[in-house]
Amino acid sequence: MIAEQYAYFPALNATLNGTSAALLLAGRVLIAKGRMAAHRLCMIAAVVASALFLACYLFFHYEVGNILFLGQGWSRPVYFTILISHVTLAIVIVPLAIITLNRGLHARYPQHRAIARWTWPLWMYVSITGVIVYFMLYQWFPHS
Repeated sequence: MIAEQYAYFPALNATLNGTSAALLLAGRVLIAKGRMAAHRLCMIAAVVASALFLACYLFFHYEVGNILFLGQGWSRPVYFTILISHVTLAIVIVPLAIITLNRGLHARYPQHRAIARWTWPLWMYVSITGVIVYFMLYQWFPHS
C-alpha cells in the first residue's frame, strides 16, 4: 500500500511520460515541416518533462520503495518484458538525449540529425512504455 502523501506520484509520472511523448511527436512533425524554432521549443520542453519525471520517479521510489506487480498468468511475462526493455532503454536514452540536445542547440545540425535518428524512436518508446507500465501496475492490476 502506498502512503497517502505519495499516492499521486504514479499518475504524475505517467502524465509526465505522456507529455514527453506528445512533445516528441509534435517536435518531429514540426521539424518535418521546417519549423525549426517551434521544433526546438518542443524538444526542450520534452527534456524538461522527462527530467521532471526522473526527479519525481527517483523521489517516489526513495520514499516508497519497490511496487510489486500483482498481475497473474499472461500479464506477468508481458509486463516484465515491457518493464525490462523500458528501464534498459531509459538508461541509454539519458546520454543520447543530452548529446542530441547539445548538438542541436549548438547548431551542429548534421551531427544532430545523425544521432537524433536513434534518439527520437528510443526516447518515444521509453515515454510510451512508461505510460503502459503505469497502467499495468496501477490501473489494470491495482494494489487495492
